[in-house]
Amino acid sequence: MAKSMNLNQAKGIGGLLKQGHSTQEGVDEAVSKNIEAAKQLGRIVHSSMGPNGMNKLVINHLEKTIVTSDCATIVRELEVAHPAARMITLAAEMQEQEAGDGTNLVIAFASELLKHSEDLLRQGLHPSEIVEGFKAAQAKCLELLPSCVCHEVRDLRDVKQLAEIVTPVVCAKQPGYEGVLAPIIAEACTMVMPPASSGKKPSVNSDSVRIAKLPGSSIGMSRVMQGMVVLRDTETTIKSLTNAKVCAFGCGLEQSQTESKGTVLLRNADELLNYNNTEEAHLEGVIKSIADSGVGLAIVGGSISEMALHFLEKHKVAALKIQSKWELRRLCMSTGATAMVRLGAPTPEEMGSLATLDVQEVGGRKITVLTQGADDDSRIATIVLRASTNSMLSDLERACDDGINTVKALCKDARCVAGGGATEIELAHQIQTFGKASSGLDQYAIGKFGEALECVPRVLAENSGRDAIKVLSALYDAHKKGEKGAGVHVDDGSVVDQAAAGVHDSLFVKESAINLAADAAITVLRVDLIIMAKAAGGPKAPPQGGPDA
Repeated sequence: MAKSMNLNQAKGIGGLLKQGHSTQEGVDEAVSKNIEAAKQLGRIVHSSMGPNGMNKLVINHLEKTIVTSDCATIVRELEVAHPAARMITLAAEMQEQEAGDGTNLVIAFASELLKHSEDLLRQGLHPSEIVEGFKAAQAKCLELLPSCVCHEVRDLRDVKQLAEIVTPVVCAKQPGYEGVLAPIIAEACTMVMPPASSGKKPSVNSDSVRIAKLPGSSIGMSRVMQGMVVLRDTETTIKSLTNAKVCAFGCGLEQSQTESKGTVLLRNADELLNYNNTEEAHLEGVIKSIADSGVGLAIVGGSISEMALHFLEKHKVAALKIQSKWELRRLCMSTGATAMVRLGAPTPEEMGSLATLDVQEVGGRKITVLTQGADDDSRIATIVLRASTNSMLSDLERACDDGINTVKALCKDARCVAGGGATEIELAHQIQTFGKASSGLDQYAIGKFGEALECVPRVLAENSGRDAIKVLSALYDAHKKGEKGAGVHVDDGSVVDQAAAGVHDSLFVKESAINLAADAAITVLRVDLIIMAKAAGGPKAPPQGGPDA
């Protein structure tokens, strides 16, 4: 017994855990280092906020170069490893899933909260007291937000009203092109909404608005089409169809292969000819049965053999090859067809329909446009983007995604608040007043929560090249006079009424972002010990180009 007691002489946590672990404990190590990691993450994305935000050039692990100011894309491609910073990036990812926009606000506000909590820790407050104050301020902030509502979209099926809300969202990502993209996004969203005659509430499935990127020409040539655009030509010589029936195959259109290898013994030339004729007759019978069922277009999710193409031409059936299973699924949703995994004639329930099929040439590239009738229930629209480079097209796609998700959020809650930092500075003013009226040590944390909300107008002013202190002073003066819509004019840094100027943000997006940012910051503050186990595996491979390469 005495011998077993002497096996481990280590004291403290070192004697508890396996050799090779590392720990960081207490305010000076765990909390301070977590706050520092969050501050560094905030510094990365701060300068990308607003219309004057700067782009980031990120080269990911696949050596793909990405140039964007979209915060969700930046943090996703950075592959953040620090556990505390990872919590904030997960909050931003959740914001992207729930609201589709406002990810920069989540990271900026969360990092600002942690930055101010560091000051409180230096003053002697305990992390639990800071957490209590932040929770009280968060609850008060969510209570005050509805009072900041300055606009509501009355008709969600009105393109003009939707474009007015989408314009600031697109302007934050692609300044100068909001006049082109916002009406297109609004029109595409109204196309996929249930018709008013159905009695259903307006709603948008973001997957129903597709984006097709075609390099070349200018952004002004972008447009929206009802139905789906496939960025390839048809396989047959039939390039145009009207009111045609559609069948879809999830497999290739070719002669089926046996599962096991076999050997065919051919004794003479007649047997060889008869063997080929039998194979051709079987494939022709399959395609003839498809044509006899009234199908005019066959959508194939696999390869199409030359023999099958010959018989498709013979029986006047157009063929469209789709290499992506996701695109095949969306095409089936657009046409109403069911993807079959067998070769043969489809049943009436498995067939779909389309109003027109048209092969067009855009920028030297053949595309196939499948459109539906105005009264069709398929509800799919495609935004065709044009730009000079693939990098620009990808950034335009991200801006369109944010606009589509904003319309989706408006369908949940049509209320809007003033943009340009007006809502944040109004909340900051109200929260600081609330903190001064509170008692106990919580009032310091509540006041710092209000100061953290200043980050949005301050960053907008800094990114515009203005003096942030002067802008914040002017904003506070305006809001103390009762001007709730006063915000930063990003062009000259002046204080203007953003509500009157038509710069609005979705209340749903704003509420979700503030809630997630506060929760992430509170979670980080509640960590007082970091324990990292020894990494599994051997040493990592040396980088390419190093001395051992």
